[in-house]
Amino acid sequence: MSNLLLTNDDVSYYAKNGYLLQKKPLFSPEKMQELSEIFEEQWAAVGKKLNSELDTPHFRDERLLKFLLSEEVLDLVEPLIGPNIGLWSSHFIAKEPFVGKQTPWHEDSAYWKGRIDRMDKIVTVWLAIDRSNKENGCMRVIPGTHNNGFSEYESVSEDSNIFNSQIKKVNDSEAVYFELEPGECSLHDSRIIHGAAANTSPFRRCGYTMRYFSTEARVIPEKNPGFKVWLARGKNIAGSQFVNE
Repeated sequence: MSNLLLTNDDVSYYAKNGYLLQKKPLFSPEKMQELSEIFEEQWAAVGKKLNSELDTPHFRDERLLKFLLSEEVLDLVEPLIGPNIGLWSSHFIAKEPFVGKQTPWHEDSAYWKGRIDRMDKIVTVWLAIDRSNKENGCMRVIPGTHNNGFSEYESVSEDSNIFNSQIKKVNDSEAVYFELEPGECSLHDSRIIHGAAANTSPFRRCGYTMRYFSTEARVIPEKNPGFKVWLARGKNIAGSQFVNE
């Protein structure tokens, strides 16, 4: 039986604003320690390089499925996208002290366009491995922008940004900053405009993104070569090809 962790007010807030902060530990201290150790191991294995090298780490290390398919996470996700849940992706995102680049304003959905046949009911759980605050470049969002459709992008330099495009004409003054203690998490809609400033502080900022979709959406095989998705909870509604079916 699901033990859903969000109130009706939480769900309404998320529907209106496109995000929610969960300011309480997601996992037990022991389980959080285990996840942190897996991250440190993976980070060391790639020479402490950042971002793309730590995309979909659960493809390489299935120990992470213990966390990604856990009741703790799925009980947070279900009130937002429903009982039929697919695991879309995961990503360790680490910004090193002083040199961690800016994450330009973007929508996750813009990078997934064509890979899945609908963009509603996709949620990211952003779990803080390290303390995340304004000083070390925490995530920030523009509330309510998840209903705007796809934005217009422009090119930016990868010298100072982790990728080479950003949304045009974003008003930074509207941003809400996701300040989290280790073990706390945020949730955001795949379509919301979000980003993060550079880490100019002496403190590393690492988070683990865990991404889920309603199985009402179909993952398009020919647009996802070599990409693996799991049925996390419930039924496969649209007939996607899950590795655990």
